Amino acid sequence: MVGTTGQALADTLDDVIDRGTLRCGVVLDFPPIGYRDENNEPAGFDVDYCADLAAALEVDHEILPLTWAERLPVIVTGRADVVFGATSDTLARAKTVGFTIPYAIYYAQGVVHVDSGIESFEDMRGKRVAAAVGTVPEQEWLKIAAEWGEEGNYQGYQSENEVFLAVAQGKADIGITTNTAVKPITEQYDTIRPGPRMPWTTDYTSVVAKRTDVSWLNYLNLFVTHQVRSGRYQELWGKYVGGDAPELRIPGVMY
Repeated sequence: MVGTTGQALADTLDDVIDRGTLRCGVVLDFPPIGYRDENNEPAGFDVDYCADLAAALEVDHEILPLTWAERLPVIVTGRADVVFGATSDTLARAKTVGFTIPYAIYYAQGVVHVDSGIESFEDMRGKRVAAAVGTVPEQEWLKIAAEWGEEGNYQGYQSENEVFLAVAQGKADIGITTNTAVKPITEQYDTIRPGPRMPWTTDYTSVVAKRTDVSWLNYLNLFVTHQVRSGRYQELWGKYVGGDAPELRIPGVMY
């Protein structure tokens, strides 16, 4: 009975309000979604989403910089209350952490070295391909590399910044990222240009929280809907990415 009561009382929503601070895990090497500005301060779409959630809760917020591989462990260990980190809502990951309804949608695209000769997806055969460790692009590419017998050409890096640098320096022919990162990265490096879109499906990403905390996940779902209904989702997408924000509803599925 004591154990059951203790579990029932566990509630991140109350904990955050009582603490007065929301701890947000954010990947900061994913411009323009998450990055450091000219003053080395956290900035981007995900950072503003964290600030908006804290404002709704009437608490302060703290940004915990994460690598891609740290997104789930930081929730499991209780270091963060929530993760805004372009995290795909896979069924395998859902065994470990909880996911909200989608809050952003991306698709995978390559950035290539100007001398790579890569114009299409098929041109990637025999090329040195790089991606960030622990990401969906890495997982999806390794499936294709196995089919092509080219696992040896793959290069895994701990951050997307390392991926981009490898491509810029000619150590990799192509780096796989998301469509939102292509414009700022090609503007940053003279030796990088936009590459082909990857053939796997659109990436629906969710806010991540503790799997067993249903009341917290319910609040986060409501927060996501309010961001859309208020126009804030479109405002931030236009600010950081440009154009119309992607439709979050999936055809045939009701949210």
